[in-house]
Amino acid sequence: MAKVYEFLADGFEDIEALAPLDILRRGGVEVVTVSIMGRRDVCSAHGVTMMADKLFDECAFDDADILFLPGGMPGASNLNEHEGLRQLLLDHNQKGKQIAAICAAPLVLGGLGLLKQRNATCYPGFEETLTGASYTAELVTVDGNITTGEGPAAALPFGYQLLRSLKGDTIAQEIAEGMRYLHLMSE
Repeated sequence: MAKVYEFLADGFEDIEALAPLDILRRGGVEVVTVSIMGRRDVCSAHGVTMMADKLFDECAFDDADILFLPGGMPGASNLNEHEGLRQLLLDHNQKGKQIAAICAAPLVLGGLGLLKQRNATCYPGFEETLTGASYTAELVTVDGNITTGEGPAAALPFGYQLLRSLKGDTIAQEIAEGMRYLHLMSE
């Protein structure tokens, strides 16, 4: 079974964390939410407390297909300050494995040099944090093993893209249709 680790820090953007998680789990992907805060309860940017499945130090991550960073502020900054996560992202990228970040969270990837000579998107105003990247302003941008998303409104298409990368077009289309996303996009 495909496996995604989603990293949560205080100040994460609610919809960017939950919409992709929901889509992926509906599609049969195991998603493990991981707190980098040293406690399981993590508070979103809008005051919603979420209980993470695991703490960072409880995971080996060697079975990860995708490492996923939701955005939000100060969530993205908190992710960026976690040295263990930063090293994990570097190691995961060196193996050519998938990394995904949405909204402000691509700043972590930019700061690590993972976006050099790549196309990427992010929340408007964070373009300068995409060090070495060509900013696309798209809802979702895929360049090699890195997927980036623009912001809260991109949470659904971003989630479907992650599902597509793990399970293929057919499953992604079935889940999108079942969730009435395709109907929404056809209006």
